[in-house]
Amino acid sequence: MLGAGEGWAKTIRFNSLLSDQFAAFFDRQNTFALGVCNGCQMMAALAPMIPGAENWPRFTRNQSEKYEARLITVKIANSPSIFFNGLEGARLPIVAAHGEGYANFEQQGDQSAILSVANYIDNRGQVTEQYPFNPNGSPQGLAGATTADGRFTILMPHPERVTRNVMLSWAPDSWGPADTGGAETTNGGFTPWMRLFQNARVWIG
Repeated sequence: MLGAGEGWAKTIRFNSLLSDQFAAFFDRQNTFALGVCNGCQMMAALAPMIPGAENWPRFTRNQSEKYEARLITVKIANSPSIFFNGLEGARLPIVAAHGEGYANFEQQGDQSAILSVANYIDNRGQVTEQYPFNPNGSPQGLAGATTADGRFTILMPHPERVTRNVMLSWAPDSWGPADTGGAETTNGGFTPWMRLFQNARVWIG
């Protein structure tokens, strides 16, 4: 089955003008990119032109053979990703919504050298390949990866869908009240996932 991200990647790879433009973008030292879900598929398919992405897998059909859409939990890995700075070790809920999220190292990449940014965990906080905690069966619970310089990161689940407490049915008190109108709100009602985008702004300077 052809994932949407694979189709996007082919429109770039098989168009000489676009291919040159994207390659130039990736080669610049002042650029960064975050690919989520279909964007994760697309960037993984473009890995040969992304410096440091040679170990990334392709993302293919979920092992369940089904589209998986629900809230899951990941543990943030210690990685050089500019997006995940300061989140190392956190266990966070996030939305999975994909049909092709299986990290397939048989088709591409090197599992032993992958730089993980997040891994699916079970209800005991252990990295897992067990369904349904791991929605796609990816080895070692791989949910995303980055490059050695941390500028380019891919993530299969959706952090942008859980950036505010009101997007969740429950959030710990330490994340602040969901109502952002009160003066007592210290973090604007944002979840830790908002830090990905704040980190990107800090990196820009």
